[in-house]
Amino acid sequence: MLKCFDCAEKNEVSEAVGVCIVCGKGLCMEHIKQVEFPMKGGYPLPHVTLKKDLPRMMCRECIESTLGEDFCV
Repeated sequence: MLKCFDCAEKNEVSEAVGVCIVCGKGLCMEHIKQVEFPMKGGYPLPHVTLKKDLPRMMCRECIESTLGEDFCV
């Protein structure tokens, strides 16, 4: 079974419930964060906004480094 990377760094053991879509590390419920991304479809044009945002799982470190302070999670 996959273990949480962040817990392992603190010499703790917990089962991972998901994987960060950016860095790929396994994360437990304490360390994973669900982020809703507005999605657009259509190729090449016109772009159509989908009816629902798509949930994505990320670690807090990747959220801070890729989405920044202006992104609401």
